[in-house]
Amino acid sequence: MDNTQENKELEQELDEKETAENPEELPAEEETADEGSADKKRIEELEKQLSDEKDKYLRVVAEYDNFRKRSVNDRLNAVTDAQARVITEILSVIDNFERAMNAECTDENYKKGVEMIFSQYNSILTKLGVTEIEALNCPFDPNVHHAVNQVEDENFGENTVCQVFQKGYRLGDKVIRCAMVAVANP
Repeated sequence: MDNTQENKELEQELDEKETAENPEELPAEEETADEGSADKKRIEELEKQLSDEKDKYLRVVAEYDNFRKRSVNDRLNAVTDAQARVITEILSVIDNFERAMNAECTDENYKKGVEMIFSQYNSILTKLGVTEIEALNCPFDPNVHHAVNQVEDENFGENTVCQVFQKGYRLGDKVIRCAMVAVANP
């Protein structure tokens, strides 16, 4: 045998003796490997739980944000709807004042008082953001006009509003009352 092979055999014998003298060393290495594997599994489980909880948290935050935005929109819509209902009631009074202004009256002071009240109502509507819907000589639009009559008239174009029976109004972009109209050449 050569020296290299003898050296290997001697080293192997020494290792076996050391292992025999210290039998606890070998199992300790195995336990450490098992503990490391168990720790890795535990870490993976905890990371998965953390990921799941983070996902739940993000979903709850998103739901809350959506709820908050919906609540703000609902409140704004409620205010706008309440304004629209009140203004709709006032519009009938304004219509009557307009009819009173068009009626013949011999008392100029009375007529002037009616015009002043009518002017005050119109300024209130303007402050609230209410605008009149254009109707006369405009193309008929079913979104803002309510046709109550059809007329054949060569003086007007096809599908054109030729007469307004009651004015229509908007509150911002929302139509609060459609204009009642007659449509020429439908």
